[in-house]
Formats: sequence, C-alpha cells, structure tokens
Amino acid sequence: MAVDFRFIIIGRGMMGAAAARHLSAMADGIALIGPREPAERKSHEGVFASHYDEARITRTFDGNLAWGSFAARALDRYREIEARSGISFFSEVGCLFTAPEKSEQDYIDRALTVSRTLGNEIETIAPSQLPGRFPFLALDADFHGYFERKRAGHINPRALVRAQAMLAEQGGVTLIEATATSVRDTGAHVEVTVDGRRYSAERVLVAAGGFSNFHALLPRPVDTKVMARTVVFYEIGEREMAVFGDMPSTVVLGDREEDHIYILPPVRYPDGKIYLKLGGDTETLSINRLEDAGAWFRSGGSAAERDHLCRIALQLMPALAGSPVTSGPCVANFTPTGYPYAGFTQSPRIAVLTGGNFVAAKSSDELGRLGAVLLTEGRLGDSDFGGELTPVFA
Repeated sequence: MAVDFRFIIIGRGMMGAAAARHLSAMADGIALIGPREPAERKSHEGVFASHYDEARITRTFDGNLAWGSFAARALDRYREIEARSGISFFSEVGCLFTAPEKSEQDYIDRALTVSRTLGNEIETIAPSQLPGRFPFLALDADFHGYFERKRAGHINPRALVRAQAMLAEQGGVTLIEATATSVRDTGAHVEVTVDGRRYSAERVLVAAGGFSNFHALLPRPVDTKVMARTVVFYEIGEREMAVFGDMPSTVVLGDREEDHIYILPPVRYPDGKIYLKLGGDTETLSINRLEDAGAWFRSGGSAAERDHLCRIALQLMPALAGSPVTSGPCVANFTPTGYPYAGFTQSPRIAVLTGGNFVAAKSSDELGRLGAVLLTEGRLGDSDFGGELTPVFA
C-alpha cells in the first residue's frame, strides 16, 4: 500500500517545528501536523502549547553536559535560521547567574566545568562588583555572579516556531493546521487521525510536549509529570526602562529552593506594552487530563504563586514597586531521568520527542534535529547522548 507521507511529525511547537525543518534537508514526503495558536486563549477548547510567549532565556551555562551541549548546538544555528527565514528571534543580551556563597555550589561548580568543556566564556563576578555591574538587582552581600555574555540572552519562542515552520515548508514539508487525535501502527504503516481524516506514513514522530499523553498518540504513555507553572508580568514604563532596559536575562539561586527565580528583560508583547517577566519552579499542581490542561491554560495561573513571586521580585528589584502586575499559565513537562525523551516506542514506526524539563526552549532546534535523525536513521549515537534520551514508559 502506498502511504500519504514518508514521515509525519505531530506537534507544531518548538521541537516539532525544528524537527520538520531539519528533516526537510534529509528526506522528501514529510508532513507537520499541529494547530495554530488560538486567537482567544480564555475561550479555546482545544490543545495549547507553552511557546505562546515572547521571551525564553537562552544560555549554555548548565550543570549537565548533555543539556549544555544541546543548548550550544542550537545557539550556534540561531543566526543562520534568522538569516534564512528573515525572522528575528534572538536577543544576545547575555545571561547572569547569581547565588549566595556555598548555596547551590555543586551546581555552579558543575556548570563551570561543563562551560570549560564546551569552550564557553563565563565571567566570575565578585560580590563587591555585582552592584556596580548590575544595579537593577538588590542582592545580599554574599552573592556571587556568573555572567555569560556571548551565545546567551533570550529568544522569542513564537517567532522561532514561525521561522522553523516557514523554512520547513520552503523545504517541501506539508503543513497541516489541525489537531491529531490518534496514531495507530497497522503493521505495515502508521495511520494518523486528524479531525476525522486519516493520513498514513512509514514513520511518525510524536512531539506534542505536555499533551503527548492526552490523546491516543502513543502505544503506551510516556512516564512524565506535567506540572503547572505560573509566570508573572510587570508592565514597564519609561521610569522602569531607565533601570531595567539594559539588563541581561537573569537567574537568581536563593538560599532556599523556593526562592530561586528567573527573570526576563523587558520585552514588547503583542498588546503593544512592555513587560518584564519572571517565574519559579516549585509549584506542585500536576495535570493529568486533557480537560485539566485546558482549564489551566485558560486561567490566569495561581494567585498564591503570583503573590509569592511578587514578594521575591520586589525584594530583588525594588524599582518594580508600583508597576502593574498580571500573571499567566504555563506548564513544565518533567521526566524521571531529567533528560528529554528521543526514541522509539513499542512500535518501530512510532517515535516520541518530548520532556523539556522546564529548560528545553533554548535547545529546541537541536532536540528537533535529534528527532529528525531518529526518524531517518532509526537510532541516536553516543555523540548525541542517545543512551540518556531513551524514553521511559508508564
């Protein structure tokens, strides 16, 4: 039986769109299936994606060699993607890590080792120098800084996905703007159901992020935890821009885990306003059903988490006092291994690429490349950390 496509990728997010772009240079007969961002979030009843945003931190400073390598490889291709697509998405403003002496020291030491291995330039900043270099932060006197100036800053995830999808389509990929609801191995090929219509392919890559388990897309669910995350937006005016306008992306590792926070520099959003965004990583709400995921994405996030983040924000950045504050929803998709999944399921024709672990946006182009390699070659080698990326199933 002739198939409709050689390869189908399900999921038009950061990993799926990247996989389609890379695959277009490796093969013909490719389809990328996934809906557009909904026009109205609060009334949307379908699937969502966490890349519906204007800013994500980019850095290679990481305590894990695999994650650091994924980020470095992706960052090295950003300017090429921008040039080829004509879409700008990377702001190379640098990334600052700060931590009190001896807090998270093991992570910092590992990250410095990984940076040396990858040839990244990390500037260590003494506590006495931090206030002069980064006056927007009010830190205790024992905080040290670790500043990555090159290949770091932030990306616009919406724009990056647009660029990936544009280049994939230019490379011959068929874009199907719809939601896949089932994937079935017939024994000879794979059958994908999309809004009542069926498409067939030799192999399928499921790259549906936190929604990978919420439809019948996999023979067995992958072992992941989809966790709710709340982000806070401070509206920035001219007064605040004088303080925060030149800041880098920033990660503050506090004395306690619940005090850890990430901060994005002021960025203009589609409503025309400029926002400074921040978030944390300690919420415990787990999302296990499609209905719950939809309800979360239609919400404004957790009011309690918003208040917690605002308390930390005003301690660290007093100049934000009086700025209007809003909050929004996001999700993080965690794996028990701490690595993303890139491998085949119980079917030799159905592969999965998911598990961002709250740090994958910056690395999405490289993770997409790994998904493309997986489809065409059937496996990932040691240089691509294939062993670490083996999926675990529930």
